Amino acid sequence: MSIKKKQIKNISIQKIVLSTIAVVGLMGVVVLAPNVLQVYRQFSGKKYRKYDQERNVDTAIKGLLKKGLIKFDNNFVRLTKKGEKELLKYELGDLEIKKPKKWDKKWRTVIFDVKEKRRGTRAILRKTLNRLGFVKLQNSVWVFPYECQELVIMLKSNLFLGKDVLYMTVEKIENDKWLKEFFGI
Repeated sequence: MSIKKKQIKNISIQKIVLSTIAVVGLMGVVVLAPNVLQVYRQFSGKKYRKYDQERNVDTAIKGLLKKGLIKFDNNFVRLTKKGEKELLKYELGDLEIKKPKKWDKKWRTVIFDVKEKRRGTRAILRKTLNRLGFVKLQNSVWVFPYECQELVIMLKSNLFLGKDVLYMTVEKIENDKWLKEFFGI
């Protein structure tokens, strides 16, 4: 198996471990491994011997500990603040916007003013908007042609941005021909 495939596999196992800990909260180590193995078997789509699965989960847990994303308290595992932020990145990476068959000729605009002391959160917001297909008009002004208000509300909630982010539906953007070409509408 190539290094790239191993990294991807470890990331997905780490994502499952972080998600499992987050869902259950404080969790006993003995309880953690069987649950992670069950989820791993379900989503991996591959047949692994039980020994290989346990070793993969063990490696993922050691990696999460080394990165400071989880910690052990007595015989319990919990997410650290850093682990909560990493899980949030994974969850935001799973977001998608469903595109309708026909454009309603309205632009969805997201504008934000996130303070410098929260630049990491601002960077996550920009990366997420970019990954979702938004186009940057300016550093803090992004547009998209399809309805996505619920997604923006969820982003604001997950990133604790509240009033720092505004969502607008705009009927006209000056010189928007290039945007229409970019989105193929």
